[in-house]
Amino acid sequence: MGRIIFDTASSLDGFIADGANSLSWLFAVDGGDEPDASLLPENAGVLVEGSTTYEWVLAESDILAHPERWQEFHGDRPTFVFTTRELPRPAGADVRFVSGPVSDVLARIREAAGGHDVWVVGGGDLAGQFFDAGALDQIAVSVAPVTLGGGAPLLPRRIESDRLSLRSAERVGAFARLVYDVIPFGWRDARSAPTDGLVAADAA
Repeated sequence: MGRIIFDTASSLDGFIADGANSLSWLFAVDGGDEPDASLLPENAGVLVEGSTTYEWVLAESDILAHPERWQEFHGDRPTFVFTTRELPRPAGADVRFVSGPVSDVLARIREAAGGHDVWVVGGGDLAGQFFDAGALDQIAVSVAPVTLGGGAPLLPRRIESDRLSLRSAERVGAFARLVYDVIPFGWRDARSAPTDGLVAADAA
């Protein structure tokens, strides 16, 4: 079974989008518009997005008018979008709209991933819902040399240090790349916790 990973870019002061829900600040960073391959999940078979992220992507690249642009980022991978509203779907894109608690949709997401990883693209609150459900295995953040002063927070949850174990920290171009394994609930000593293949079942 693949992992569920929240992998995103963040400003230095902890925001993933500015006050207008825009990522233009990120694209202005050297390498932000075409990220290094090491900044993206290698084994993601499914993408998961909230409605705000999804609508921003559609608008930023004018994807509804140019549906071929969907492939540039998403490829042929199924994309689950959590929403309570009816939203448009680009022609030819495998977009699956879902609603309700993460736990109610988790089995469908894992089945679509076919043993590959699940990439929670954003936003931060959606990633927090995966954490609340005991289904988040890893948090990877590419910290950009930018401060925004406000906007959409990276992960609007209080998560104590006994739930996170630092796997790696490195410089990738202009970014500081931080990767944390999420320690399943009940593991109180991160030093003895497993760091490979953490799955939701471990957290149950």
